[in-house]
Amino acid sequence: MNSELAYRLKNDLEEVVKEYPARGLLFSGGLDSSILAYLKPGVKAITISLKSSPGEDREYSKKLSRFLNLDYFYKEIEIEEALEAIPGVIKMLKSFDPAIPNDLCVYFGLIQAKELGIEHIMTGDGSDELFGGYSYMQEIAGLNDYIKRIIPFLNFNSNIIGDFLHLKIHQPYIHKRITAIALATTPALKIKEEAGNIHGKWMLRKAFEKVLPKEIIWQNKRPLEIGSGMTTLREIISAKVDTEEYENAVKEGNIKFINKEHYFYYKIYMNVVGKIPTPEKHQKACPACGAGIKKQAFHCKICGNIIKDIL
Repeated sequence: MNSELAYRLKNDLEEVVKEYPARGLLFSGGLDSSILAYLKPGVKAITISLKSSPGEDREYSKKLSRFLNLDYFYKEIEIEEALEAIPGVIKMLKSFDPAIPNDLCVYFGLIQAKELGIEHIMTGDGSDELFGGYSYMQEIAGLNDYIKRIIPFLNFNSNIIGDFLHLKIHQPYIHKRITAIALATTPALKIKEEAGNIHGKWMLRKAFEKVLPKEIIWQNKRPLEIGSGMTTLREIISAKVDTEEYENAVKEGNIKFINKEHYFYYKIYMNVVGKIPTPEKHQKACPACGAGIKKQAFHCKICGNIIKDIL
């Protein structure tokens, strides 16, 4: 391992976190938010779970909150409460992206922060994109070229929801100092085998393995919706959609729906937002919904379609 680079990553991230006036942290107990919790003593750590089926976030966050003696806030959300929040979240985001269950977790976390009187909140956004945290990145030839290409387009729904709630979101992992280190880190140090398992964010894990518990450092990547249990909503939502109505919408072919759940979000979008924005002169059309997107974009913010040629 390049120990000098690992030291620089740890030191620079610590200095970046100190720059922010954040008093709160959206805290899943995953690697990224756990590192931020360690680097920001006294932060109020907020964890959200779906009450009926909490995921692993509850277990990991509670363990680390005890280890770091965090000011810890754990909140469970009822299923009906989560379902009722969907139209509002879609209206904020102006999107029917299927990632809505993930966004619901962020939304309720930020609501909790607001109720606690916290105006500045940190999130772990950007770590996976910059340090190879997603499993699909293992298949990308020229990973650093890919990462360099997506950096200009990195923006997160936590920012949009935060703006709507009049909260300031801080994202240390996409600070220019950390971005520079990510680009200086070779793919072989981003995705690497450790104890028989392939891990993304290997360099980030190694940089903090001496200060955080082993089970925190080497835990597997889990999406926020799974860790919080919000993924349970998907089956519930799909059951609310009439099969014949959905099949007719698919046959019309105006929108390439992924599944019934996607169609459910689309109907809400049309009700609370309205028409899909058409391309402007400097844009191209999303192949799935026709929305205008930047010519170099790899993701449609309206329907959630991934532009395949980015790979």
